[in-house]
Amino acid sequence: MFELDEQKMAQVVAGFQVPVRPEILSEIDDLMAEKEPNIGAVANLIASDVGLSATILKIINSPLYGMNRRISEIKQAVLMLGLNTINSLVTATLLKQSFTGKASISLERFWDDANDIANAMTFLGGKVENNIPVEMLYTIGLFHNCGIPLLALKYADYKEVLIEANTADNFIAVEERHYQTNHAVLGYYISSSWHLPKELCQLILQHHDNSFFSSSVESECKVALATLKAAENIVERAKRFNYAPMWQEYESLYLDVLGISSVDYNELEADFAEIF
Repeated sequence: MFELDEQKMAQVVAGFQVPVRPEILSEIDDLMAEKEPNIGAVANLIASDVGLSATILKIINSPLYGMNRRISEIKQAVLMLGLNTINSLVTATLLKQSFTGKASISLERFWDDANDIANAMTFLGGKVENNIPVEMLYTIGLFHNCGIPLLALKYADYKEVLIEANTADNFIAVEERHYQTNHAVLGYYISSSWHLPKELCQLILQHHDNSFFSSSVESECKVALATLKAAENIVERAKRFNYAPMWQEYESLYLDVLGISSVDYNELEADFAEIF
């Protein structure tokens, strides 16, 4: 497994506007750490932020989330989905809201794409045989590229670099050549500082590295990364009628990990496009 020197990484990110983990997440952690967590207290804490609770309910009630009935209250959502799911959704929502400032790319468009990929992850998670919690799939979809806004907020030329990277064989190498760091390392730092599970942080660090699939990590982590790659592609197909970078070259690898055929995948792509 690829490891980072934490001290060197801290030095690299020192010049970036790394979003601070909101206090409400620490408060939720404290409540969940109790021997018998008070569901009502967690729900009330989230509901006290009207904007946050409205966003959470919107996510849960999305057709792509697959709920059987509409959820109208945060407490109802916690009871139905559990504390871990709600905590993950709150974390993902607050991350999105934490990036502010003038950037060299459209942050609105960036988060629209990230949200679509997160939704596609939950859609695929319900269709492909796996044991990955739906909240983890959603979080991966939203967090995996979270280092990109940091680069866009710091560098005025990042839009041009991003265009170059998207057409290159090695996305990370292009960023490294320009900035001596890359969005995967920055994303790892953010996800770690926001206390995301270690295996999810590692996936974010290596989400452009196909050697991940031949490493010693657990099979579920490999399925999660393959699901991310499939989600990126079905969103790109649905929104822009293009293929995601490197999809055509590595499609068979990703589908083998997911345990589905190209015919199965094409059907999923069509189903998603219809819902989307």
